[in-house]
Amino acid sequence: MNRTELINALNFYNTSFKEEKLYIPRFLSLLTNFKNCYERSLVTGHMTASAWIIDEYGTLALLLHHKKLDKWLQPGGHADGEENIISVARKEAIEETGLTTLKLFNESIFDIDIHLIPGRKETSSHYHYDIRLLFIADNSEKLTASEESNDIAWIPIDQIFEYVEGNSSINRMILKTKLIFK
Repeated sequence: MNRTELINALNFYNTSFKEEKLYIPRFLSLLTNFKNCYERSLVTGHMTASAWIIDEYGTLALLLHHKKLDKWLQPGGHADGEENIISVARKEAIEETGLTTLKLFNESIFDIDIHLIPGRKETSSHYHYDIRLLFIADNSEKLTASEESNDIAWIPIDQIFEYVEGNSSINRMILKTKLIFK
């Protein structure tokens, strides 16, 4: 999904979630006004991609405990110049989990989110414009956490709320998963 395809997908993205509706024009503005929006060099904010990974039954989701942010999150990361957002999500998922059985559920956007990343010594605070895609994986495959994570685990969908401390975007993805696998 290149930049043009992503713009088209966002123009037709249908969501019942108010916050996502508010994000769409911000994504479109970033993508149409900033040639370097896929680069970290755009210090106000830039594109990222995440993989919402579930088992084949939609009962478990794979989360990692991010070292720097000290939070349970889905795998994902910076585009770093790559405009194919599906490739970015897949690459990040493989690097952060070690999974080889990842299958893209479909090429549609699963979720979108814009969130503030706190500043650190080397970077100022900035926004991640995150496109989330839905992947299916074999939950019996061995997991390998990257150095960016403290832990990685398959967590029952109904127990994720206990891990994510009210993270509204993860709660939204849980609800979407339950709608698909009802």
